[in-house]
Amino acid sequence: MPHSYTHDHSHHHHGHVHSHGPATPHPAQAAPWSILRMTVVARLAAALAVSAALWAVVLVAMR
Repeated sequence: MPHSYTHDHSHHHHGHVHSHGPATPHPAQAAPWSILRMTVVARLAAALAVSAALWAVVLVAMR
């Protein structure tokens, strides 16, 4: 039985406007921090902290 009211299936975007075409990527946004801007010592310290945290997970899982 067909319905008597009409409606469209278009998508409604409220308050969100794209300023670029569909074929172009989103424009770059400024990052709050970047690993590339860190000093070598800070990168090594971060890598050591991540490694220690992962080893802690492994040791707790093996317990």
